[in-house]
Amino acid sequence: MDITNPIIQLCIEGTRAEFEGRREDARVLYRQAWDSARDDYEACIAAHYVARFQDSPERTLHWNQIALQRADACDPDLVREFYPSLYLNMGQSHEALGDQTEAKRYYDLAAALGVTHQE
Repeated sequence: MDITNPIIQLCIEGTRAEFEGRREDARVLYRQAWDSARDDYEACIAAHYVARFQDSPERTLHWNQIALQRADACDPDLVREFYPSLYLNMGQSHEALGDQTEAKRYYDLAAALGVTHQE
């Protein structure tokens, strides 16, 4: 991952703000990353973070779906290491909406890549 990429920099700044308790700053930075994304790779990363600040499980799922769709449209080598997190987020979104079957499907996809869901 190229940490000098401007979208990744915005997400790093957003994460820093989030961990410092500045949630609104983080939300703004993640949205700025989304608005500035120039390709599927950048949009995938930005959507992944935008999903964290939605006001309903349905909206969170929507953004997680966008992140996964954008990852699927990328060169696989660019996003290979990102898929476990994308799958876990999809699983969590489906779980929050009460769809255990879909949640398990995504958790299994993450597990197949070496990452297990902690309950």
